[in-house]
Formats: sequence, C-alpha cells, structure tokens
Amino acid sequence: MMAIIGMFFQDGLTGSAWGDWALYTGSPLRAFESELGVQAPFGYWDPAGLSKDGDTEAFKRRRVTEIKHGRVSMWACMGYISPEYFKWPGYCSPSKGLKFADIPNGLAALSKIPGAGWVQIFLFCGLLEKGLFVYDPSRAPGDYENGGVLGVPNGSTLPAGELKSRKLNAEIANGRLAMMAIIGMFYQDGLTGSAWGDWALYTDSPLRAFEKRAGRAGPIRLLGPGRPEQGRRY
Repeated sequence: MMAIIGMFFQDGLTGSAWGDWALYTGSPLRAFESELGVQAPFGYWDPAGLSKDGDTEAFKRRRVTEIKHGRVSMWACMGYISPEYFKWPGYCSPSKGLKFADIPNGLAALSKIPGAGWVQIFLFCGLLEKGLFVYDPSRAPGDYENGGVLGVPNGSTLPAGELKSRKLNAEIANGRLAMMAIIGMFYQDGLTGSAWGDWALYTDSPLRAFEKRAGRAGPIRLLGPGRPEQGRRY
C-alpha cells in the first residue's frame, strides 16, 4: 500500500512510472544537491519537506544544527560505553561523599548527580555555545573560527580539497548514525534499566507471554536419511 502510493506520487512529480529524478526539474531541492551530506544511497533526503521552499539560509542553519547534534551524539555514545570499562578515581562530590565509582551507568546516573554538578554542566555547555561555537553565516556549516576537527576547540584543521570534503561527509554520516544510536541506547536503557539493554531485565515485556508457547519446535536432529525429528532438545 505504501509502495503504490509512492509510485503514484513519484509518477505525478516526474511524469515517469519509475520516478526518474532527472525529470523533476522543477524541484526546489535542486539548490542543495551539491551540499555536504548529500550521500548515497538516499542522495538529498528531506522526508519532512523542511527545505521545500528553497531557502538557502534556513537550509544552512539546519545543517549547522544537524552537525552540532551529530557531534554531541558521537561524544554521548562514547560516554555511554566508556564507564563500562573505566571510571575516574576519586570523588565526584567530596561534600556528599559521592565517588565516581558509585555513579551507575546510563540513565540511572541522572538521579545521582548533585544539583551543583548540573549547574556546572550547564555553565560549561553555555560557555562553549556562546564563546567558541558561535554561528557565523559567512562560514561553512560546522566550521567555527575557534573550533577545529569535530568542533574541538582550537583543534587541528583539515586540508583543503577533495580530502576535506570526503572527511566532512564522513563526519555528517557518522553523526547521523550516532544520533540514531544514542536514541536506541536511551530507549533500551529506559525499558530494561541497563545501559546495555539486557533483555533478561525487561520482565514487563508483553512478548514474554510467547516465550514458552506450547508446540514450539526445538532444534532438529537427523535420525537417519530423510528422518528429521522436531520438538526435542538435546
């Protein structure tokens, strides 16, 4: 049903049953086909139609936001994984006697961070946003005067040319993947109470009702040529 509606839609736009994009010359998205982030297999992908008006400035602002969210998500994914293997020694809050080792991983950590810690986190993010990563419409999206590779303050810059474009495209692709990944981590953490989403901890899942259904076939063991036996476990 979804497929045939899509076929009708692309046929109406392009005049071709197979929806040849080259025939849709009236699309306002043509203005953004050469931008960074336009990659195979989707090409320029804007399912919500946010840039259908062809507004270049609005597109650039959204791209800046996308890159920033992607960078934050890549760091967030690393932050979700690292505490499973390493935690800082010492105290997170000496006044409360709270050690870094006592802070759980994942979403459970939110309830352990003291209020003063949250104030410091927000102040740090605000200083980065207003002091280093200031939006400048005269510069390329994600390119800040005081920010280098991945937005690291005063980090090394990429060489100009094809290599730079390829690396920036890779960053955008990785950032998009990281945004999906961190949302998945939050979701499985919220369901299971574990940063790694242990299925055994999700005892409230309605799918549990079907795990021990009668008549489930076990592994097949061949008793002889052409004589499989089902329903028994070995």
